[in-house]
Amino acid sequence: MIYGYARVSSNGQDLTQQVAQLLAAGCVKVYQEKASAASAERPKLKRAIGALDAGDVLMVTATDRLARNTRDLLNILHAVKEAGAGFRSIAEPMVDTTSQFAEVVIAVLGIAASWERQRIVERTAAGRDQAKARGVKFGRRAALTPHQQAEALQRLARGDTQRTVAALLGVDQATISRLSRRQG
Repeated sequence: MIYGYARVSSNGQDLTQQVAQLLAAGCVKVYQEKASAASAERPKLKRAIGALDAGDVLMVTATDRLARNTRDLLNILHAVKEAGAGFRSIAEPMVDTTSQFAEVVIAVLGIAASWERQRIVERTAAGRDQAKARGVKFGRRAALTPHQQAEALQRLARGDTQRTVAALLGVDQATISRLSRRQG
């Protein structure tokens, strides 16, 4: 049997095209996942590999849908091989683990995928730096406005308990505790 694995890295992306390609290529079942390929912890991928029996094939539209670094790619392909199954990529027809040169091609593709992942990290960092230069703030918003923080500190100084101040401002006691530690 031929099983497919389709993956996109964010919720805004769509799996429809990948699934259609895999079904057209003869896959009887396609495991779909929205997770980063940078992570080796992908439940649907593990399920797809777990479903493989001797003689089965795991197919992807492109190797970068499977892994973004050489180590992960080789680990995944090792697990496929251990199941007695093969691996194929639609976009890279030379990647077929039943051929003699498959391991060489897969290593080269893994290096390319790793390089692309590094480029993505660099582009993301550059974008983040540009946004910071424009004054964009990152992270969670403060639970309390500066005025509320000042009021909380005044109440604590007057002897109110952290729990009382937290209840008054509608926040968790830990928020008031952190505020107190930062100021004290």
